[in-house]
Amino acid sequence: MKKNRKPCFGVIIGTRAYFNSELAKDVRKQLLATLEQEGFDYVILPEEATPTGSSSIETREDGMKCAALFRENRDRIDGIIVSLPNFGFEIGIINAISAAELHVPVLVQACDDENDKVDLDSRRDAFCGKISVCNNLYQYGIPFTDTSLHTYSIYSPLLVEDIRKFAAICRVVGGLRHARIGQIGTRPVGFNTCRASEKLLQASGITVVPVDLSEILADAGRIADDDADLLEKMKAVAGYAHVPPEYADKLPLQTKFGLATERWMEKNEIDAVAIQCWDSLEQNYGCAPCITMSMLGERLIPAACETDLAGAVSMYALTLASGKPSALLDWNNNFAEDRNKCVCTHCGNFPKSFCQSDLTLGTLGVLGRTLGKVNTFGAVYAKVKAGDFTFFRISTDDTLGCIKSYLGEGTITDEPYGMDGCIAVTHVPNLQKLMKFICRSGFEHHVAMCRGQVKEVLQDALENYLGWELYVHE
Repeated sequence: MKKNRKPCFGVIIGTRAYFNSELAKDVRKQLLATLEQEGFDYVILPEEATPTGSSSIETREDGMKCAALFRENRDRIDGIIVSLPNFGFEIGIINAISAAELHVPVLVQACDDENDKVDLDSRRDAFCGKISVCNNLYQYGIPFTDTSLHTYSIYSPLLVEDIRKFAAICRVVGGLRHARIGQIGTRPVGFNTCRASEKLLQASGITVVPVDLSEILADAGRIADDDADLLEKMKAVAGYAHVPPEYADKLPLQTKFGLATERWMEKNEIDAVAIQCWDSLEQNYGCAPCITMSMLGERLIPAACETDLAGAVSMYALTLASGKPSALLDWNNNFAEDRNKCVCTHCGNFPKSFCQSDLTLGTLGVLGRTLGKVNTFGAVYAKVKAGDFTFFRISTDDTLGCIKSYLGEGTITDEPYGMDGCIAVTHVPNLQKLMKFICRSGFEHHVAMCRGQVKEVLQDALENYLGWELYVHE
């Protein structure tokens, strides 16, 4: 799926000839109107393309016409929506999907009967027909997404909710299957936890694009002080976060690193990035990358610390699912008075809207004590405000030969906490159970988070379409 556009859907209207064709015409009209209202593009056969009219698909011949149209639009279609105005004839539908060979998510929706209108001109029997269609999809090994209710009226608000959710599923599946993850620098020697398998990622379509940190630093060093892009970027940074006067002279150095990073990412079409921070950048260049990472995240380009490739993929999945910035945090500090609470924090790279508060730039806390504050400017200080969040983490398990992951939801509280950097005081039900699972399963200490609740979207995308091992925390 191309960036910055809403998904395009291939649309199939199923039917059977001995049901009233006017029902199918009404469903086609309303479904397409709903897609247009939500800003989604679609591909559908012309109304006159099949004998039953309304472009409804019944026979194998109908299905093959639809498959040919879908193949012609392979580069546009991100998912397929099947709508059943009546019982439908599964032969046409399954041939349309299987012969098209798009390998995209499929949503199956069916319409309610009105129980006072079940004469031969009015009955639908879609309740039964949906089971038959799903049975065929199962037989053909084609994964699909179900609607919130087995059937409902095509005029129900549930249709909009289900299509929005399905669009998010398509974004996740399409985005991850073609993701390009930048790796700037090597993994820090002190972070074995950030090891990842490029080959296992590639097996799911995720390509890692590496560059040596020295190349980025050399590019940054070649940027002139009066470079127009640099001056514009410095203004952007100052407008994005408060720069204390005592660090104003460090802003050009940090911004040159950010500009060099962004230029490399644009040239290589990078979707998310993992950056070597701890501690080569500070020692060999003299700044921290946090503000650069924060601003990238705000543009929906996730950036992970400590060259955590799997962390960057986790962040990207959350951003695709939610359409919002994501952040990478440590499961970091306990609350003795409530074992379901945990402080999640990182040195300071949260996107601005993730924090929902004003940002201030400063120096790294822990590294600043050992390397000197003058070498660690660029960290974001912020407190995350209260609200729902979704957490997610993948790990490439070489021993098992798979990508495994965990997923859940919680709430961020308003409680203060006396640490520098970016702070989120979180509440997760059954947190101790989750921690035991993380430790016993060999997961990393980093976790990705986004605001809002997208657990169901990710669960469907990962289990159903990508086939990753997934633990859903309840």
